[in-house]
Amino acid sequence: MGNIANVPEIINNYNAYTNGNKLIGVTGEMELPSFDAITEEVSGAGVLGTYETSTPGNYSSLTQDVVFRILDEDIFSIMNPNELVDLTFRASAQSTVKSTGALDYKSMRIVERGRLKSFTPGKLSLGKTMDAKVTLEVLYILIEVDGETKLEYDKLNSVFVVNGKDLLEKVRAYS
Repeated sequence: MGNIANVPEIINNYNAYTNGNKLIGVTGEMELPSFDAITEEVSGAGVLGTYETSTPGNYSSLTQDVVFRILDEDIFSIMNPNELVDLTFRASAQSTVKSTGALDYKSMRIVERGRLKSFTPGKLSLGKTMDAKVTLEVLYILIEVDGETKLEYDKLNSVFVVNGKDLLEKVRAYS
């Protein structure tokens, strides 16, 4: 195992943008989509029992909840079901340098494109946030850490790249 110079710690700060405009109404927490592989059970001659195999690049629905403190212009700016929503999350990932104990930071950028799936206006309560929510069906996601592409996934264009390796190159060539 390689020498790890820094100990990853926390997201020090982040901001959300749509089409280059900062979304100032989002809450302090954003859960990213879960990648759940579509699988098929394999059994038969030469196999003891059964096992599930996945089809690389095939994942079930990817959804992104974008939660807002209250109903304002920001939430309505990403609600048009006829338009592709283009979101960018920019974060500062904090770590500790093992050799010195000093703090250091890396950039993190996550780009998502998708369409409106649902809208939850939230709740009304005196002195509380509404927690209004837009849920998007994510069709494209890009994750960069310190300027390096770690993941690029595009459902409509058969793109699935992890750590710079195109995992569907042969699949596209043979199909």
